[in-house]
This record gives sequence, structure tokens and C-alpha cells, in this order.
Amino acid sequence: MKTNFLKITSAVVFVAAFMGSCKPKNTSDTVSGDAAQKAYVAPGKYDEFYNFVSGGFSGQLSVYGLPSGRLFRVIPVFSVDPEKGWGYSEETKPMLNTSHGFVPWDDLHHTEMSQTNGEIDGRWVFGNANNTPRIARIDLKTFKTAEIIELPNSGGNHSSPFITENTEYVVAGTRFSVPGDYENGDVPINTYKDNYKGHISFVKVGKEGEMDIAFQIMTPGVNFDLSHAGKGKSHGWFFFSCYNTEQANTLLEVNASQKDKDFIMAVNWKKAEEYVKAGKGKKQKVRYAHNTWDDATHSAKSEIKTEVLVLDASELKDICYMIPCPKSPHGCDVDPTGEYIVGSGKLAALIPVFSYDKLQTAIKNKSFEGDYGGIPVVKYEAALHGEVQKPGLGPLHTEFDGKGNAYTTFFVSSEVVKWDIKSLKVLDRVPTYYSVGHLCIPGGDSKKPFGKYLVAYNKITKDRYLPTGPELCQSAQIYDISGDKMQLILDFPTIGEPHYAQAAPADLIRNNGQYKFYKLEENKHPYAAKGEKEAKVVREGNKVHVYMTSMRSHFAPDNIEGVFLGDEVYFHVTNLEQDWDVPHGFAVKGADNGELLIMPGETTTLKWVPDRVGTFPFYCTDFCSALHQEMQGYIRVSPKGSNVPLQFSLGTNLPASK
Repeated sequence: MKTNFLKITSAVVFVAAFMGSCKPKNTSDTVSGDAAQKAYVAPGKYDEFYNFVSGGFSGQLSVYGLPSGRLFRVIPVFSVDPEKGWGYSEETKPMLNTSHGFVPWDDLHHTEMSQTNGEIDGRWVFGNANNTPRIARIDLKTFKTAEIIELPNSGGNHSSPFITENTEYVVAGTRFSVPGDYENGDVPINTYKDNYKGHISFVKVGKEGEMDIAFQIMTPGVNFDLSHAGKGKSHGWFFFSCYNTEQANTLLEVNASQKDKDFIMAVNWKKAEEYVKAGKGKKQKVRYAHNTWDDATHSAKSEIKTEVLVLDASELKDICYMIPCPKSPHGCDVDPTGEYIVGSGKLAALIPVFSYDKLQTAIKNKSFEGDYGGIPVVKYEAALHGEVQKPGLGPLHTEFDGKGNAYTTFFVSSEVVKWDIKSLKVLDRVPTYYSVGHLCIPGGDSKKPFGKYLVAYNKITKDRYLPTGPELCQSAQIYDISGDKMQLILDFPTIGEPHYAQAAPADLIRNNGQYKFYKLEENKHPYAAKGEKEAKVVREGNKVHVYMTSMRSHFAPDNIEGVFLGDEVYFHVTNLEQDWDVPHGFAVKGADNGELLIMPGETTTLKWVPDRVGTFPFYCTDFCSALHQEMQGYIRVSPKGSNVPLQFSLGTNLPASK
């Protein structure tokens, strides 16, 4: 242990020295007027790109404009959102259902946009839930979460949701290897090497985006970090970074950093498909939730599934191969041609670049150095294109500009480095502020990058903004990469934590058939009231259903009596507006959940259980007109068993009850 301590101490000293030596000369932490002009988008003008940024520990997805850095929207995905009623309305609650029940929070780290022929197509963006492993699909016609599927046999879903070049699959690797759900998990933790396994999931995506787990591949018990699909010549393969090949189960900062090299795992998913068709997979009993949203009924449904098909990589020797990679790799990125695979060892002072062609030759010639858990290990030099020497310290993630250049973030030395993919020469470097994680170039992991801007997502800001107590804001920085040298043009605070992001041209997305409002005639919600004449209040035992409408600037009905203590009241509110961007809100005093935010033509339900006798106001929470303050009503709650009749009105006072 003393030896390990000395190693760590020496590493810290080395890092400090290296950071000083790596800082680019003549750099500035300010943006000049000329540079700032490049990020300026005049009032009334549109940004060039949509930027979809993960919310990290918020569990949500935020949408920014590039190059302005303006926040447009926060899309609720894996965490409840009282502002929009996500997870509070009766319609959205099923979206957060899992095999563990209703889970109101998760950790969204990565985003991935759908592709066709390796190019971003603007249909969907996918997001991962790390804590309770799930994948979500957000529909870019509505900017709303349309589907969430849970991943069984996974102890953490960090290595996702990465896609194949035609969005055939969304792929996920487990962060924490655990015993499979179909196995006995009640085993001593120190039997990790014997009982813990990794599983990678291949989730099939249909023509309309619908997701289904096609198969999983069981692997040795390692931790998967990031992954990317092959493209072009390497289409049919998938590449994962793996760490903790020591298979340690305690104090991983020491025990999972013993070996000089971990692995990039190359997966031949086309071969795996052949084995599935040949019946080589085993059906295993599991439990996982599949939640889908219906735009016609404005409602979600949740289904629990109980079976998954598993292939064993140790038995099927030609679907997985291990490529040695400098220790603790984080990023695993594939260039636009599909030839080069970049590994990023967090504790390495170089960047290895592997060749797909060389990998295929090595596999054909069996240039192996043994196996790892039954998986062949390719010789390092046999698959290596070359190494980028002394690029920086703490390489994490790489993206590409489509001009033969790669850009890598360095967490420890806080910088972005530009280098030539073929020659491996460093071309430029710029500082970040501070401790950069991922970066985003619009289309930067596709076959057709739009290499004009680069955005760095930073973990620490320190002195960049006004202090806000112990919790400092997190940030992103935009660089112009259209020339030979990178140029900082803007930095801006973000919703924490900005882990990873993807971006696409604005015209590609806003012209994809985006909804402007929901057509009332297409509303198939079972409790929709499509006009004020359909507004009513109905009792079904102790359940009271209020068929309510909203429009500028009143609810119908706006006076309700005959509700008793102990009743469950369901406010089904239909927004009758058919004008773009006229939502209405709804809240009632004493509600123990949230509000509703109802889009034009939409129906949404709030469940309210009064806890006392009295009269309670309800009102519109979203400013909708000059008479927004007048948009209100009352609901009277009487003692259980009272003789107050159920009645409602709009525009007239209710007759006095005897």
C-alpha cells in the first residue's frame, strides 16, 4: 500500500509539472471584440445549429443555440419536472416506470442523434439513464420524450446510447459489471472475478423509432466507458473502451490502475446477428419496463417485459476481440472514414490510434497474445496506426471536423488539442476554463461533420462568473474552428452537468415536420373536451372526473361543488387554443404533486386528493393573455356523506345549496 501511495504522489507531482509545461504560449482567457462578433446572433435572427446537451445529474436534456449559447428549452426525460408536469400528470407518470417501480430521477450523461447513411438526419435524439439503466428517444418533431426502455442485466448505463450508421441499433454497455438478473446475485462481493459479468445491449430501432432489445452479449466482468459504431468500411462493428480489467471490487482508483494497458473491445455485430438467426442465443428470464408515448391520446403506457436473448462472447469466439489500450481509457471514437479508432487513456500521456484495416488483418492472421475471459486479445502493434506523442494530459474525448483533423479534450491540462489523423502531428492547442470533459463538433461523430464550431463542456468554472455560493455554475465554451487555428468566441453557463452533447444544422431539424400545435380533431384522449359544451363533471364512486377546457382567459367549468372529503378528483384539462405557442397551465391549492402545462390542442390530467373541507381556488399558471390573472375558478369540498349535489357552472353563480 505504501508503494501505491508513492506512485500516486509521484503522479500528482508529474501532473502539476506537466500542466505548467502544456499551457499554450501567448494564450488569453478573454474574448476580443472581433471574436465575440462571431457568436453574436441579432435579436429576431436564428442560430445556425441546435445543440442538444445532456443535463448530467439533472436527468434532463437542454437545448441551446449555436453560436449564441442561448438556452431554448429544457426537455424533461428521466427526472420529474414540476414546471411541465412531467412525472406529475397522470399521462406522463408511466414514462418513469421501471422494474423497480416509479423512479423520479436519473443521471443523463450522453446524447446521440439519429443517422441515415452515417449522416445526422434530424429525426430523434437518444439519451441514457445511468443510475437505473434506460435509454430514451426524444422525438424532434415535438421535442418531447417519446419512448424509454429499461436495460436488464446492467449495473449502470454510462456507455450509451451510441448508434450504428443507419440507426439500426442503439447500443449500450454496462458501467458496473454485476451478476446477471437471471442469476443469483446474492454472492460475496469478493467473488467478483467468478460471478460478475458485463452485458452489452443491442436495442433495435424501427422505422418510426420504436425500440426493442434485439440481443445482449455477455462479456467478462469489466467496466465499459464510452463506445462508438464503425462507419463506412467499418460498418458492422462496434468499439467499446474497457477499464478495470484487473476486475477489482474495491478502491478502484488504485486497484483498477495497476496494468499499463486496458482494452478497446471490438464487436462484430453483423456476426452476432448471424448467431442470433442460427439460434445460438439463450433466452433468459428478466424484468424490464418499456414505456411509450402516444401523440394521439396524449398519454403514455408502460409494459413490463420478461425475456431477453443473450449471446456468450466466451463461447462464440469471433464476435468480440480485445485491443490493448493505455490504461483507464475513456473515449473511444471513430473518424468519418471509419478507418481510425481513437482510444483515450485517462492516465496516459499519448493517444493511440488504431487502424480498422490492420485490425482485420490481425484477426485474419490470428495475431493474438492470448485471451481475456475467453475473448481473443489482438497484439497492440498489430492493430496500431500510431500514437500522438505528448498531446496533453488526461485525454478524454475526440471528435472530427471532416477535413482530416481530430480534436481531443484533456481534463488534467484543461485544453483542447487539434491533431492530424494520418500524420498524428499536433497542429494547435487552446486552453479551456476549466477541467474540460467532452466536446462537441456539430456532426463530429458522423460521416459528415459540419466543422465550423467546437464546444467544450467544462466541469469547473472557478473565477469565470459571479460566485453563487459553494455551488459554482458549470459552463461551455465555443471555439471557431473554421481556420487553421482555434479561436475562443464565447463562454456561457449551462444547466449542470453538461456532460456530452450533439448538434445539427437548425434547418435540418426545424423543417422536419415539427408540430406547431396538436389538432383538436385528432385528439383521441379518452377524457378530452373539444369544446366548452363538452365540459362536465362526472362521479364514478369516490372518483370525480372533471372534463375541463381552457382558453384565453377562462376555464370551463370554473365553479364546482359536490366534491367530498376522501374523493379522488381528476382534472382533465383540454387546451382549446389552436394558435402556435399559447399553452395554458393549471394548478389547484393543496395539490401534493405539481402543475400542468398544456399545449394547444392537448389534454392533460392532474390528480388531486383534498385533505380537508373547504373551498379551494385553481388557476392558470402560464401567462397567456392580458386577463391571465382572471383565469381562475373554485372547487368546494364538503364532508363525506353530505347532501351537497354535484354541480358545476361557467358564467353564472351556482344556486345556493340548502
